[in-house]
Amino acid sequence: MESKPLKVSEVNQYIKRIFAGDWLLSNVKVEGEISNFKHHYSGHMYFSLKDEKGKLRCVMFRNDNRLVNFNLKDGVKVIAKGYISVYEKEGDYQLYVKSIEESGIGHLFAAFEELKRRLEKEGLFDEENKKQLPFLPNKIGVVTSSTGAAIKDIITVIKRRFPIVDIIIYPVLVQGVQAPKEICEGLKYLDNRGDVDVIITGRGGGSIEELFAFNDESIARTIFNMRTPIVSAVGHETDFTIADFVADLRAATPSAAAEIVTPEQKKLIENLNQTFARLNNSFNYIINENIIKLNYMKRSLEFYNPIYQLKERAQEQDNLFRKLSLIIERKLDGNKNKLSSMLNSLNYLNPISSLDRGYGIILDEKNNIVNTVDHVSEDEKLKLLIKDGIIEVKVVKISKGEFYYENK
Repeated sequence: MESKPLKVSEVNQYIKRIFAGDWLLSNVKVEGEISNFKHHYSGHMYFSLKDEKGKLRCVMFRNDNRLVNFNLKDGVKVIAKGYISVYEKEGDYQLYVKSIEESGIGHLFAAFEELKRRLEKEGLFDEENKKQLPFLPNKIGVVTSSTGAAIKDIITVIKRRFPIVDIIIYPVLVQGVQAPKEICEGLKYLDNRGDVDVIITGRGGGSIEELFAFNDESIARTIFNMRTPIVSAVGHETDFTIADFVADLRAATPSAAAEIVTPEQKKLIENLNQTFARLNNSFNYIINENIIKLNYMKRSLEFYNPIYQLKERAQEQDNLFRKLSLIIERKLDGNKNKLSSMLNSLNYLNPISSLDRGYGIILDEKNNIVNTVDHVSEDEKLKLLIKDGIIEVKVVKISKGEFYYENK
């Protein structure tokens, strides 16, 4: 006779009753290392306890965890006390922790801290060894899983921000035993190409053991010896790995890494247009200022130019010559007028000119002018100079007194 099929919820309820009836599972202490710890906003804590061979889900409700007196986080080794039961909705069994105490640091976390101290002492984390990221990359290399969300986020962000850039993807495992080797091979391949400007390596978040491939020493030394700048984008914002410390820059997430290595093309174009406008205005201002200066210098050169000065002096000489000519002409005209006046006066006073009017000039034998009767004597021979000749006369009689002329 076949049994009646059970519903899923009935199976989960049955298993839950079995767990509840087991004296060991109803009050159990479990020692392990905390992994994938999450403190929910509701106050409840969700995490896993793990060792070298297995993992156990755990939940510690708010009323129970408010008395915990130490910091719960990944890598801490603890002893949790509670009971095993089934979460019926999901069909998962888990440890419901009632109390918890610290047991020690887990071996994975201890190995992480020891490697971190050693590499830091060697100088692999020193800022002076960090390379500058390129401002405008032509090619971006990505070393990550080809199937995870990380590669999709990286490609989406890069193509949105800077679509003209080329992306070279080297797919690798990002967890497991073979992951460190594949990651190192991918990094070396992209570094040796010579045409890759910057490399992103990483994965999405996870527990400490899931991220532990990026805590491998070989990856750390590969990153340190690379010529190409590299950005580590491993895990979520609160997760750190050795690769983060060695890389030239650490990004909180793969999406953040894609934003870091790419400028935003739209903003670049806007900035270029604004810069061009400012540059154009500056050039126009400088050109106008120089035109003003050149015009001023031209005027100055023209003013101080020897040829210009000679022309100025020649013009001044012409002006002076014209002024001198005018002065001379005026002077000559004045002197001519004076000479003419003097000539007229002389002509008027010239005794010879009186000859034209019928007068004569009496000369003695020595040709001296006789102008008084006292200078002559009777029978003296005289010369009478008239207009058209000389008359020689002899003095017959001399009479003194007033001269009068009677015209009959």
